[in-house]
Amino acid sequence: MKKFKHFVIGGIENKIFNLVIITIMLILAAYGIVLFVQTNTLTKLLAETTEKQKESISAITSQTMDGVLQNSLTKQTLLEAYLADATFSSLQSQVKMLSDYATKLYSDPENAPSEMPLTPDQFNSKELSAQLLFADGVNLEEDGLEEEAELIGNMSGMMTSLFNSTSINACYITTSTGLTLIADDRPESKLGDDGIPVTVDGRTRPWYVGALKDKDIHFTDVEEDYFTGEIGIQCSAPVIVDGKIVAVVGADLFLDSMAQAVVSSDSDTGFTFIINENGKVIFSPKTDGELKVESSDVANDLRNSSNETLAAFVKDALAGNTGVHEVQANGKGYYMTGAYMNTVGWSVVDVVDKAAIEMPEKMMLAEYQKTVDETRTKLEDNTQKGKITILILIGTVLVLCTANTIVLSKRIVRPLNLMSKKVQEISGENLDFELLKEYKTGDEIEVLADSFSNLSARTKAYIAENMRINKEKERISAELNVATQIQADMLPRIFPAFPERKEFDLYASMDPAKEVGGDFYDFFLIDDDHLCMVMADVSGKGVPAALFMVIAKTLIKNRAQMGGSPAEILHDVNNQLCEGNEAELFVTVWMAILTISTGKGIAANAGHEHPALKRKDGKYELVVYRHSPALAVMPNVNFKEHEFALEPGDALFVYTDGVAEATDAKEELFGSERLVNALNQNPEAGPEEVLSTMQKSISDFVGTAPQFDDITMLSLTYIGPGEADDK
Repeated sequence: MKKFKHFVIGGIENKIFNLVIITIMLILAAYGIVLFVQTNTLTKLLAETTEKQKESISAITSQTMDGVLQNSLTKQTLLEAYLADATFSSLQSQVKMLSDYATKLYSDPENAPSEMPLTPDQFNSKELSAQLLFADGVNLEEDGLEEEAELIGNMSGMMTSLFNSTSINACYITTSTGLTLIADDRPESKLGDDGIPVTVDGRTRPWYVGALKDKDIHFTDVEEDYFTGEIGIQCSAPVIVDGKIVAVVGADLFLDSMAQAVVSSDSDTGFTFIINENGKVIFSPKTDGELKVESSDVANDLRNSSNETLAAFVKDALAGNTGVHEVQANGKGYYMTGAYMNTVGWSVVDVVDKAAIEMPEKMMLAEYQKTVDETRTKLEDNTQKGKITILILIGTVLVLCTANTIVLSKRIVRPLNLMSKKVQEISGENLDFELLKEYKTGDEIEVLADSFSNLSARTKAYIAENMRINKEKERISAELNVATQIQADMLPRIFPAFPERKEFDLYASMDPAKEVGGDFYDFFLIDDDHLCMVMADVSGKGVPAALFMVIAKTLIKNRAQMGGSPAEILHDVNNQLCEGNEAELFVTVWMAILTISTGKGIAANAGHEHPALKRKDGKYELVVYRHSPALAVMPNVNFKEHEFALEPGDALFVYTDGVAEATDAKEELFGSERLVNALNQNPEAGPEEVLSTMQKSISDFVGTAPQFDDITMLSLTYIGPGEADDK
């Protein structure tokens, strides 16, 4: 349309005027009635369509955002908790190694070499060293403690090695007599202003007292380091000899980086905070309100908060992983999801501002409403003009407009009817509004049609974007499925594995907790008379553990094919895995080489579960003996070997910790006792039936609780050459 001063060229009003002048019969009363009905119908239809579109936009937006929150936010929180818990679990393993070594020294002091450690003033500043400190009033010579000092001095090498190869900030041992040996690179922090070593009584520290009380691994609350004042956590363990605690070992882990990461998480849309096992906030970017950090003596247990939604959420977060919950806190509405850290009992909580999540929907509805309002305004304005014109013309030229009724109907009413029909057809997946040539009228009808077309295009673009997001999620899921299949294909799964060998029967299985897992098993013939069996468990889960699993499995098999005993094989593989292990992963391994013709074998256990053995006509029992460290913990480890002999009819069962540590909804473990009982339900069963019975026992025990760890098992029945020939 065009305007010239106060005249509209090409509008409805102009067309009616021209028709009346040219033909003297412009319009009739019937046409006016039809036009009024069609206009009212179109207005009503516009209103109904608007409401339907708004409902559709709200539903699609809510569904999409719910999916993003439930998947992306939950996975992000689980990953954060997993990474933090892996650090604490590593710290716990390192302290356990110190405890085991100290126990060995105190249990057999006669065979331990004498190594008197040095005091802090005998080292240079910033020099990594193990330094000997004394409690106030303790004197080596007067108290006769020289031998004990020389005994714990043997731990210097292990302690400095752990400091060098891990993320700990110090490790130490304090004896019940008041001696403390500490390894770090800050000897100057133990010197007074006079350059003389300060007196330190580790027996009064929370980590020492906690280990005495628990008589097991103990984690302290977050507190300041005794020497540096930095924020950290201590893990400790008692050294028990003949039922008496003779010392306590421990290690520090500074948490400054964790605190900084939490503080930097604060943004307009959300933030992260961490609560400890007592329900108190220990790290948070907030400086006021319910979620701020306070000292432990005044901090509130959020589980007892008067804010019922927050209290209920914190209880769930400290009981396990929560999913997404709507919570009111600090006077605002939030979406929160928590992930539990098993090692220390803490929980990581990711928070998203509810208003920020709902903002895209509100903005889209507002933009949509703006477009609709503009269309309605144009329609109402033009309709009003049309009504006035029709009323005037009907009163003056009612008789003269009969001849032009058909022309007007085709010119104006038909496009409106066609448009009304097309708008009614818009529903479900059909959101197209095609700009037909019938709408190219050059007047308000064309404007209205153009508005509908723009509205349809915007709606389709929004839905297409949502479909793109869903396809991306499907692509990631498909890639994980491929990774699962690749990992499964790496394990021997064809049974019977060696159909031509009748001297033994063997079966194995692996059930990952996630799409990919860190467990693996392997078995293969080194030569015609030697069968090699491997059962292993990589620390952690998911893709990192699966990659490490592939490397470890390949190295073990390749090295075993070169010959050598299990200890020699594991020694070489361990050194290879230690090289460039920046992720600090490790793998526990049980490995055995069985001489098929005699039933004699040699096994090495690198930090793995105890195998179960059944003698002919007997029952399964766990074979318990001291293990070597896991692979990739430290280089140049000499692994111990264990000789065994199988008679015809004997059976062997090996597994990963996912069997014994399967957990039901009450957080109770399956345990070794239930494992042995399940094996002895039918002790004469073959390998495949043994694994089937064990899997059923685990499933019955766990029930509906989710699987948290990979479940991997291998069973072998030794038949023997003679028995095999008889068959």
